[in-house]
Amino acid sequence: MTKKIFRSTLLVVSAVLILSIVIVTGVLYDHFSQIITNQLRSELDIVKKGIALSGTDYLQELYDTKNRITLLSPEGIIIFDSIADESTMPDHSDREEISQAISLGKGSSIRYSDTLKQRMIYCAEKLSDGSILRISASMASIFVLLKSVLRPIMHIALCGILISAILASTMARSIVKPLNELDLEKPAENMIYDELSPILRKMNQQHIRIEEQMNLLKEKADELDQITYSMSEGLIILGKDKRVKRMNPAARKIYDADRSVVGYDFSVVDRSLAMTKAVEDALNGKHSEFRENRDGREFQFLINSIAYSGGISGCLILCFDVTEMANAERNRREFTANVSHELKTPMQSIIGSAELLQSGLVRAEDEDMFISNIKNEATRLVDLINDIIRLSQLDENSQIAAEKVDLYEVANEVVDILQPSADKKGVKLIVKGQSACISGVRRYLYEIIYNLCDNAIRYNKENGEVVISISSTPENTVLSVCDTGIGIPASHQPRIFERFYRVDKSHSKETGGTGLGLSIVKHAVMYHKGTIRLESTPGEGTTITITF
Repeated sequence: MTKKIFRSTLLVVSAVLILSIVIVTGVLYDHFSQIITNQLRSELDIVKKGIALSGTDYLQELYDTKNRITLLSPEGIIIFDSIADESTMPDHSDREEISQAISLGKGSSIRYSDTLKQRMIYCAEKLSDGSILRISASMASIFVLLKSVLRPIMHIALCGILISAILASTMARSIVKPLNELDLEKPAENMIYDELSPILRKMNQQHIRIEEQMNLLKEKADELDQITYSMSEGLIILGKDKRVKRMNPAARKIYDADRSVVGYDFSVVDRSLAMTKAVEDALNGKHSEFRENRDGREFQFLINSIAYSGGISGCLILCFDVTEMANAERNRREFTANVSHELKTPMQSIIGSAELLQSGLVRAEDEDMFISNIKNEATRLVDLINDIIRLSQLDENSQIAAEKVDLYEVANEVVDILQPSADKKGVKLIVKGQSACISGVRRYLYEIIYNLCDNAIRYNKENGEVVISISSTPENTVLSVCDTGIGIPASHQPRIFERFYRVDKSHSKETGGTGLGLSIVKHAVMYHKGTIRLESTPGEGTTITITF
C-alpha cells in the first residue's frame, strides 16, 4: 500500500509539473512571438522612414540585416528582397500578411516559407504609394529563447519531482503507519481515520460474531471430546485421504497407540486386509462390519462413511470389545450342549431300567439292583437340576438379604454332612483356624465350602486328608481348602471353574458330581466380591484359597 500511495502521489505531482511546463512553454511561446512581432514592427517603422527619406536606394544598404525585408508593388509583385532573388520569386499577393496589408493597411502571419524552407514570422504594412513593405524573422529565434528559458525550468521540475518523491514517500509512510498499527482484535478502538470508521465498525461486528461462533464451536468440540473420551467403545474418525483426524482413548488402548498418530495415514495404525477393505468400502459409501481377534480379545468393528454437503468427507470406525459377549455366547452354547448331555444320560439310564422292569426281562434277584440304579440316577438328576437352579440364581445376581455368617461354623457343618462320604474313601477331614464372621448369604457361603470339600474328597487318594483353614485379619478373611489328591495339570487349571468342565471325562461317571460345583463356587465368590487363587501340583494335591 505504501508503494501504491507513493507511486500515485509521484504520478500526480509529475503530471502537474509536466502540464505546468507545457502551459508555461505555450505562454512563453506566445510571449516571445509577440516580442519578436513587436520588434519586427519597430524595424518595419524604421525601414519605412528610411524609404521615405532615401527612397528604395535605402533598401540596398540593408542586405546585412538579420531579418528578411521584402518590398512588393501594389499588385503583389516583388520589387526587392534582402535574401532571395526577386526575379525568381512568384507573385505574393495571396500571402496572408500581404492580403491583410492591402485591405487593412497592416498584416501579420506565421507560416512556413517555401523560399527559405523554414517557419517564419511576417509583418507587412502598406506604404503611402500603395506598395507593400514586409519584414520577417525566422521562428528559430523563438525556440532559442525558449531553450534558454526551459533549461532552468527543467532543472526546477527535476528538483520538484525529487522533492515530491521524498515528500510522497514520507507522506505514504505516515498514512500507512497508523493502518499497520491497527489492532484488528479490537477494531472499535482504532478510530484513526474517519473514513475507516464504517469498515472498522463492521469489522468489529464481524469479529464479535466470529468470536461467538468460535466459542460455540469450541463448546461443541469440548462436548464431543468429553463424549468420545468417556466412551468405552473405540472411536476413530478418518478423512477422505485416510488420515486419522480423531482417536479417542479407548481406540488408542485397543491399538496401543498415542496421540501422535493423529494426522498419519491409518495404515500406520492398522494394516489388516479386512480393515483396509472396510475403509475403502466406507469411502465409497458402503457400510462394513466384521469381527477380529486381537491379543486374545475379540472386537467388533463398524465402519460407516461420513457424508457432508452431498459428498463423502471421510469415515467413522467404531470398535466394540465383545470378548465377554462372545465368551457368554460360547458358554451358553456349551452349557446348553452339556446340560442336554448331562440330563440325557441319567434319563436314558432310568428309562432303560424302567423298560426292562416293565417288560419282565429282569430276573427277580436283579430287580433290586435295577431299582437302586433308577434311584441313584434320579438322585443324580435332581442334584444336577438343583445345581443348575443355583447357578441360574447366581447368574441373575439377584440381591438377597445379607447377614453375619461365621465361616468356621459353616465349615464344621459341611464336615458333619460330608463325613460319611470321606469315611467311605478313607479321607480325613480337618478344620483349622478360628471364628471369622463376614457379611454375606449363608446359603451361598455354605455352597462354596461344600463344593470345595466335596471335590477334594472325590479326587483325593485313599487315606488322604482335606484341611479347611479359616483365618481373619482387620482387612480380610481367608478360606482355604487343601487336599492331598491327584492334583490338576497346569494346562487344565485356567478352565476348571467353567461349567461342566472335567479334567478327566472318562472317569466322570466313577467320581460322580454334576460338573457344576466349581462354577457355583466361582459365581458365589464373585457375588461376595471375593477372589480365588488356585495352586495345584499333579500327584501331590490342590489348594484353593478364597479371600473375602
